Amino acid sequence: MFTGLIEEVGSLQSVMNRGEAMVLHIRASKVLEGMKLGDSIAVNGVCLTSTSYDGSSFMADVMPQTFRHTNLKDLRPGDPVNLERAMTAGGRFGGHIVQGHVDGLATIVGRTRDANAVVIECRASRPEMAKYMIPQGSVTIDGISLTLTRAEHGEFAVSIIPHTLAQTALQRKQPGDTVNIECDVLGKYVDHLLRYGRSGPENETKDSDRSGSGGLNAAFLAEHGFM
Repeated sequence: MFTGLIEEVGSLQSVMNRGEAMVLHIRASKVLEGMKLGDSIAVNGVCLTSTSYDGSSFMADVMPQTFRHTNLKDLRPGDPVNLERAMTAGGRFGGHIVQGHVDGLATIVGRTRDANAVVIECRASRPEMAKYMIPQGSVTIDGISLTLTRAEHGEFAVSIIPHTLAQTALQRKQPGDTVNIECDVLGKYVDHLLRYGRSGPENETKDSDRSGSGGLNAAFLAEHGFM
């Protein structure tokens, strides 16, 4: 589990491709402190496992599922990457609950100044992600915990303070670039439980049917004693 507060920006040293499998070699410093083999590291918001490390870098495998559904496949040597270690039980919880499980990609469609902030507008690659996008709610973009300022019709926007922009790889992203998106896990669980139905998996609907009225309605509330 992560918080979406980036600890440092690492640099991709090399990529070894074997079809849709990859091995990333990443130069870092902060996240290496206390590292052990098998530790979880979020790389651009994707939870990966350290398979080897030394005093200045670590390596991590990327499996085909991750290759297909994230922008890690677009990385090239020299690219900056956002890095965060898994949170500790006694640590400060400054962002929101982030699993490092990417829901899909989004394309940046706009980047504008708003006084001291930068507003980044994105279009989700999967329309069904829109139902988890709530204004003033949380979203993870390339591993960064951010607050949604607008969300409608599959597009959304976030406003980023100078510190966050300067301390993450997002400062180099421009319209046309892709970013990894993880929606708020709490919303995903609530949605799943409401859709799952009272009698088990046979009542589940297909993704294409989930954007409609959903399982929470007046009849549901009355049946469960809320009305």
